[in-house]
Amino acid sequence: MPAIGIDVGGTSVRAGVVDEQGAVLDSTCVATPGSEDALEEAITAVVDELRARHTVDAVGLAVAGFVRPDRQSVMFAPHLPWRGAPVVERMSKRLGVPVTLEHDANAAAVGEHRFGAARGADVALLLALGTGIGAGLLLGGEIFRGAHGVAPELGHLRVVPDGRPCPCGRHGCWERYCSGTALAATAVELLARQPARPSVLRRDVVDPAAMTGLRVARAAREGDPVAREAMAELARWLGEGLALIADVYDPEVVVLAGGVAASAPLFADEAREHYARVVTGAGHRPLARIRTSQLGDATAIVGAATLALERVA
Repeated sequence: MPAIGIDVGGTSVRAGVVDEQGAVLDSTCVATPGSEDALEEAITAVVDELRARHTVDAVGLAVAGFVRPDRQSVMFAPHLPWRGAPVVERMSKRLGVPVTLEHDANAAAVGEHRFGAARGADVALLLALGTGIGAGLLLGGEIFRGAHGVAPELGHLRVVPDGRPCPCGRHGCWERYCSGTALAATAVELLARQPARPSVLRRDVVDPAAMTGLRVARAAREGDPVAREAMAELARWLGEGLALIADVYDPEVVVLAGGVAASAPLFADEAREHYARVVTGAGHRPLARIRTSQLGDATAIVGAATLALERVA
């Protein structure tokens, strides 16, 4: 019997019916509402739509926020209305089936470990490179959450003291230099420092606030020199972060997921090379395999549904 996995993000609520082999059989999507009740109504609506076409045993929620260690409630989610919300109790009552709750990056890591790029790895790390950096770590196939359920918050490792401001309230966090947002910020800085340098980004994006990582990635694929330099900076910072992570966790495999990972051919090799140069004991230790997601944007959906199925089993 399949389960429904739901990726609850700040922009959209994406749901899919997933079977025991990790295949997405059906899917739907709605915009994320701004209030708690409306959000829970939206989740109910996508489940009802999919249950009209499929019989399911359980529902898994992958949430972009801090989930309590008992996985019953959401403590805080920066782009969602839940604050200390007993999500499992509420949604189980609404839906009438068992509901499993998990952090979205943890769910994505489970999806890749069971069915994708990290399959079979004993120590596997997923990095979701998007607006920021989400991370999920599996040790012996089990999710590592830390003492209070919020680990590993790798995007907020401080890599540049007094560096770029971060929405978390600090400065110099890794995700300010290695994410889609960072890619856009780097391109704006490069254009400002080199006003005479030709670039399609200068012509197309007059307002710096309109610059996006997607636009920079597209320009880099087309050979734009400023976009290429911005991508090289992202690669360098990814390599620096991977070296830090290797010193702490020594993963067997690191899976790159999220929107930025779609442009991996532009930066992954350079990031691997930089990581190999700067990691402690360079040249005298095994290195993690760096792979891109095999499940694409369905990774968290597959992982959430898989966790739901494993719970009811």
